[in-house]
Amino acid sequence: MAVKEFTEPQPAVAASAPVAPDEEPAIHIRIEASKGWVSLKLRELWEYRELLYFLTWRDIKVRYKQTVLGAAWAIIQPFFTMVVFSLFFGKLAKIPSDGIPYPIFSYAALVPWTFFARGLGQASNSLVSGSKLIKKVYFPRLAMPIATVLGGVVDFALAFVVLLGMMLAYRIMPTVNVFWLPLFLLLALITSLGVSLWLSAMNVQFRDVRYTVPFITQFWMFATPIAYPSSLIKDPLLRTVYAINPMVGVIEGFRWALLGTDTAPGRIIIVSSLAALVILISGAFYFRRMERTFADVV
Repeated sequence: MAVKEFTEPQPAVAASAPVAPDEEPAIHIRIEASKGWVSLKLRELWEYRELLYFLTWRDIKVRYKQTVLGAAWAIIQPFFTMVVFSLFFGKLAKIPSDGIPYPIFSYAALVPWTFFARGLGQASNSLVSGSKLIKKVYFPRLAMPIATVLGGVVDFALAFVVLLGMMLAYRIMPTVNVFWLPLFLLLALITSLGVSLWLSAMNVQFRDVRYTVPFITQFWMFATPIAYPSSLIKDPLLRTVYAINPMVGVIEGFRWALLGTDTAPGRIIIVSSLAALVILISGAFYFRRMERTFADVV
C-alpha cells in the first residue's frame, strides 16, 4: 500500500520576520498500513458498541421488511425440515431417537442448527454486501459479521417458543439441566461467528467462496447428529474425535438440557467447546490480518 505524507500548514509569516533557528517549519505525519499479525483491538470494538447495536437492528428489520409471512419464516424452516426428517428418517428408516419421540428429537436439534446455519450463510457475505459502507466510513470491520450473527437470536427465540409448545404437547418437562441452555446457545454463536470470520474475510478476496457456503452447510448438517443420535457411535475414542465438530456439543447439549436424554455429553461438550474457541480465535486473527485490504478489494 502506498505511503502518504501529510504536511500541516503553517500560519503565514511576513517576509521580513526572522525565523528562529530551532523552529521546525512543518510537521510530517506518516500513515502506514499495519504489517503481519495485529492485535484484535477489542477495546475499539467496545467503543463502537452503539454501531454494533444499530447494525444488528438494521439486519433484523431488513429481514422482515416487505415479507408476506414476516417472522413466521423463522419457524417454517426448522418445522418443515422436522416434518421431512420425521417421515423419512423416523418412519421409513426407523432411526433411533434415544427414547424420545422422533419429531421433538429432531426439532430440538434443528432449532440451534438453524441459528448456526443462518448466521454462517449471511455473515460470510456480510462484508461484500456492505461494501459501500466499508469504503466510506471507518469502523471496526468485525462489527459486521458479529451483528449479522447476533441478529439470528430473534429467529432462535421464535423457533424456541415452538419447541416449548411441542414439549408441552408431548408432556416432556425440562430437567434442572435447562440452566445450562444459555451456554449451549453461546457455544452455537461462537461456532457460527468463528467460521463466519474465516469465510467472510476469504470471500472478499475470492468471491466464489459464497458459492461453497451452501455446500459446506449441507455437508456439516449431515456430519452433525441432527437426524440421528450420537449414541450410535459406541467407541469412546471415536465419540471424542467426533466432538471436534463444535455443533455436536451444541446439539447433544440441547437434547440433554431440554429432553433429559441419558447420553452423558460431558466429554463431548468439553471437546466441542475447545474446538469452537480455536475456530473463533484463529478466525478473528485472520480477519484482522486481512482487514487492511478490505476497502481496496471489496
